[in-house]
Amino acid sequence: MIMKLLPTLTFIAALGSGIVAGVFFAFSSFVMPGLARMPAAGGIAAMNSINVTAVTPMFMTALFGTGLVCLVLAVGAVIGWSQPGSFWLLAGALIYLVGNLVVTMVFNVPLNNALAAVDPVSASGATVWTTYLRDWVMWNHVRTITAIAALASFWFAAR
Repeated sequence: MIMKLLPTLTFIAALGSGIVAGVFFAFSSFVMPGLARMPAAGGIAAMNSINVTAVTPMFMTALFGTGLVCLVLAVGAVIGWSQPGSFWLLAGALIYLVGNLVVTMVFNVPLNNALAAVDPVSASGATVWTTYLRDWVMWNHVRTITAIAALASFWFAAR
């Protein structure tokens, strides 16, 4: 049964990876640089607002729904290892899961929580903001690149 679903799930994973890559690319390329130009208190307030509003069913489905599809694809790739494209399915699934879900939960979310806990107008708030910008953006670059790599892997798997 799972083997019959692999082409459809591969398409869904590629689409989800592309959507997630686009969101993260936007943050790396212009959202965060724009926020970095603001005074610390304004940048912190804006980013905290973004972090609250990002937790929507649509974005969470794209981010975590794609992860769920990747788990199924990884199992399917292992079960059907002798099938063409299995290596690329497994690679794409693992790249997405580690590079997007693990990185998000281990690095970006704790940074978001630390930012939410500071007083934006305090000196410590400004220090946290400077560190946040450097670290959060670096990990977001990782998420962007791995979402693109997962998309490419799914494309190779489907060929």
